[in-house]
Amino acid sequence: MKVIGVTGGIGCGKSYVSAKMQLRGIPVYDSDSRAKLLTATDPKIKEELTALVGPTLYCPCGCGVMQKEVLAKFIFGNPENMAQVNAIIHPRVREDFKRWADGLGSKDFCVLESAILFESGFDSEVDYKVCVDAPLALRIKRCVKRDGTTEQAVVARINSQMDQEEKCRLADFVIVNDDVRDLAPQIDALLDNVRKL
Repeated sequence: MKVIGVTGGIGCGKSYVSAKMQLRGIPVYDSDSRAKLLTATDPKIKEELTALVGPTLYCPCGCGVMQKEVLAKFIFGNPENMAQVNAIIHPRVREDFKRWADGLGSKDFCVLESAILFESGFDSEVDYKVCVDAPLALRIKRCVKRDGTTEQAVVARINSQMDQEEKCRLADFVIVNDDVRDLAPQIDALLDNVRKL
């Protein structure tokens, strides 16, 4: 089975493209949502994060809910703390992905969708790297509408992420999601390329 890694900066539409691929019968592993689930439910992650961040990280009521503001305060502006948090979460997500992929049986392809495909090292788990790209102004507009936030907040988030041009450069294939070019032929071309691997 060939693994297609799909990434892209905020507002580029990587989840939208992944959903289009899922409609074609290609299984999609959403690493961002799985990481959130594992962070809330995996005993090892909870134990190690609590030891690192402190006892106030998870709600004291025992419901297992992480107090996001506590984690955000711990990692904000501190790359070393962020790296320590990632070193706890990323290996468990990688293990979870491998279990998921092993359970797919005889599928030709699957998709590993990740906003931080390159930053996390998950690109080493895929056979083919795809970056979904969109013009900056459109990305900002989409995020403002989707998240009900401000342009300034979206720009701050974009600036905190890996440079979009760098993601496109590192990718094997770029899908342009600019609301002008049709996605279907681009996805067809992508799958044709992966079949030739």
